[in-house]
Amino acid sequence: MLDHYKEDAEFPVIIFQSAGKPDIPITYKELVEKSYCYAEKYFNDGIRPGDVIVLVLQHSLDLIYSYFGAILAGAVPSMMPFLTEKLIPEKYQNDFQSLLTIIHPKAIVTYREFKNEVFDHFDTASQVKHIILSDDIVFVKKKIPAEIPGIFCDDESVALLQHSSGTTGLQKGVALSHRAVFNQLDGYIKAIKLDPDKDVIVSWLPLYHDMGLIACFLMPVLYRTQVVMMSPFEWVRAPYRLLTAISDYKGTICWLPNFAFNFCAKKVRDSQLEDVNLSSMRALINCSEPMRDSSHQVFAERYVHYGFNVDAFATSYGMAENVFSATQGGIDSPIVKDIINRDIFQTEKKAVPATLDEPSIEMLSTGKAVGSVQIAILDEKDNTLSDREIGEVIIKSNCLFNGYYNRPDLTEKCFINGWFRTGDYGYMADGELYITGRKKDLIIVGGKNIYPQDLEALAMDVPGVHPGRAVAFGIFDEDSGTEEVVLIAEVDVDSEEEKSTISRAIKEKVTRNSAISLRHVMLVDEKWLIKTSSGKMARAANKERYIRLTTNSKTSI
Repeated sequence: MLDHYKEDAEFPVIIFQSAGKPDIPITYKELVEKSYCYAEKYFNDGIRPGDVIVLVLQHSLDLIYSYFGAILAGAVPSMMPFLTEKLIPEKYQNDFQSLLTIIHPKAIVTYREFKNEVFDHFDTASQVKHIILSDDIVFVKKKIPAEIPGIFCDDESVALLQHSSGTTGLQKGVALSHRAVFNQLDGYIKAIKLDPDKDVIVSWLPLYHDMGLIACFLMPVLYRTQVVMMSPFEWVRAPYRLLTAISDYKGTICWLPNFAFNFCAKKVRDSQLEDVNLSSMRALINCSEPMRDSSHQVFAERYVHYGFNVDAFATSYGMAENVFSATQGGIDSPIVKDIINRDIFQTEKKAVPATLDEPSIEMLSTGKAVGSVQIAILDEKDNTLSDREIGEVIIKSNCLFNGYYNRPDLTEKCFINGWFRTGDYGYMADGELYITGRKKDLIIVGGKNIYPQDLEALAMDVPGVHPGRAVAFGIFDEDSGTEEVVLIAEVDVDSEEEKSTISRAIKEKVTRNSAISLRHVMLVDEKWLIKTSSGKMARAANKERYIRLTTNSKTSI
């Protein structure tokens, strides 16, 4: 970044968009000099290289400058989501306080409203030495010294923390070294054939998510590639903004979770697409949740008349623990599709190509390994599997994380002989990786990781629900292009009115206390739910029973 500052100071590397306001171009000169104002504040507050700084800011210029200010200072930035209307303040406070007790940040950078309404009520507030308000930072022109602490950081030292996107409970801080970040980016720019002189990245992705932070923030800034940034909340309210930004700035690369393809296809009116031209787009990359070709088809049907080229569809598979991407597909050639026998897939854990007259499942490849990444598939006994045998995906690379910050116990559990256990199930075929599901029943809704036990615990807090007798799982919804959560709970009431009251209470409880909007609740009688011999809820068996019941009755909740 400092090299670009010296050699190409006036290049507008970031185009910052905010609804109702003119776009703001941020040159390397402005980026470095304003970021240094934050760095100087960190110096003056006694923050030293290696200290963690938590950033809790809304979509703003200060979010950008405070982050790179931490990098210049040699500190470790850690972006966290801010409090939204969807979250109950007390719940957010408890989760945030739990995190603070583990990562022990030296400072929190935030806005005044957050401090007054949230942080000032923390029991652990005294543990954080400095609360820095973005409103108090004064941007003045200053000469950038030749020797900045960030330049002298050891390659293996922690550069940043990313956090897992669990719906409730404690989040794990993924500690990434400077070397890991650059190893990842050096490999990834080759995989996507990034051309800084021609490519323009357009993104609405939040920066506290690895896809937004790495691919749409750090990579463009460090590799001198223009990026157009907009707020994820503004995108949800007006998804056409993404398309107009691509058209206006001749965007060439964009990353989206699968649901966003359906969302853009169905939530944009023709009147909002006047003069939109999407012909510049060369890579529209599906990533962060299970990918469906049907979602690509819906998007293509909607936007092919606006210049979109279907050859731009691409796929990727990644995780914060590997900085970002582990595989990439669809750049040099079309996405590989694999039509496999459904019955063998479900009963034998094998991906066998289907014949024309057999029940089948269409799988989209996530692509081939990026850079130094190696991929293997293990069975339940940690034996290596062959092509087309389904098991847990493990990876090894030169960009794996240092570990979960201050959590050596969790770090040790997720490695096997130097390989990282991803927790995902999948298979390899001809060098292509296919992801078939998630270990431990993880549900992915709109790119967010949803843990069913968290939702079940919330439901069991509702009066009338039997303790320990609720189960949640995901069902893919073709219309939305992502999974929908179904929650089944046992109750001991008979009247429909009482059941309706309990159902509404469960939906409200889960929606208000998690990252999803729960729409599907099924109330059943005592002993309806299936448990394992060890007393644990058998989610797969209950999901199968639900599907069989709803299929036979031809009704939906």
